Amino acid sequence: MTRPDRSLFLPVRLGPYELPHRVVMAPMTRRRAQADRVPDALQATYYGQRCSGGLIVTEATIVSPQGAGSAYTPGIYTDEQIAGWQLVTKAVHDASSRVFLQLWHVGRQSHPSLQPGGALPVAPSAIAAQGSAATQTGPAPFITPRALELHEIPGIVEQFRRAALNALAAGFDGVEIHGANGFLLDQFLLDGSNRRQDRYGGSIENRARLLFEVTEAVASVWGAGRVGVRLSPNNTFGSMSDSDPTATYRHVVQRLDDFGLAYLHVIEPRISGNVQIADVAPVACATLRPFFRGTLIVAGGFDGPSAEAILRQGEADMVAFGRLFISNPDLTERIRNGWPLTPYDRQTFYSQGPCGYIDYHAYEG
Repeated sequence: MTRPDRSLFLPVRLGPYELPHRVVMAPMTRRRAQADRVPDALQATYYGQRCSGGLIVTEATIVSPQGAGSAYTPGIYTDEQIAGWQLVTKAVHDASSRVFLQLWHVGRQSHPSLQPGGALPVAPSAIAAQGSAATQTGPAPFITPRALELHEIPGIVEQFRRAALNALAAGFDGVEIHGANGFLLDQFLLDGSNRRQDRYGGSIENRARLLFEVTEAVASVWGAGRVGVRLSPNNTFGSMSDSDPTATYRHVVQRLDDFGLAYLHVIEPRISGNVQIADVAPVACATLRPFFRGTLIVAGGFDGPSAEAILRQGEADMVAFGRLFISNPDLTERIRNGWPLTPYDRQTFYSQGPCGYIDYHAYEG
């Protein structure tokens, strides 16, 4: 592996924090929580092993039982879950790293078997996504969701605000709002999934309203300087589409720029779900960079040299690595020193237990 130049390893300021380098561990669903969605010592070990990242963003964590879209993903809405996450934050802080919790509501990407009382999943409109949910008994096709009533939407905002409070109690350094990958906030944002005729549908301003309301609510807990937002321009995962994505995301990014966020986290469209769909140059950050003055994190199939290149081009300030961090807990040092990378095993991405989770080792060459 070619040893990159040093700009990837220059210090960077992220909100109130000074980080020693620009390598980020990206959020990755791993489905290793207990059945009651409580993280435990297994998660503490996993994140503690990967503290060579200056910033860790946790796996997507549901803000309420309604937000669940798969079995064994963690939550942040009970006292037991808060206590479980405290094990994780302690492990990360003991290793002198920073960790943000990603806040998540899947919306229509769920199934009645995952919902309280077997209820229908909720969404901006009653339009089903293609694909399937990972239930405790195996994959189950997505069904047509129930459109949220107008009076219910403030409750969604409150779910995120309460989760932000719980993340504060769990000892995190900040939170990231998951507005990407075809989940609830993304479903409201794009007109392929949002056909509402009220103040949350129709125009770009209306469709983006929920994302901004959630951002305001979360920032009221943390302060905007400790809040990040993740977006996925041109994403098609979860049957997502928009009639004018350039205008939609330009509006969103310009408005988010006014918040004074810790960062904006952008997924390049060459990644769909956890699969790299094309070996193409990143384009999303290049398009959005002129409209966001704050710290911009990019994710999507990067290695050391390509991360170095996008930083040199000025299109991003930090680079998030996902799958490579699974099998290389010391990824930062491997990139820094040009050490070989351990390949990951896709078959164990979502399996239970320690195999493929905490049994990868640091480089011993």
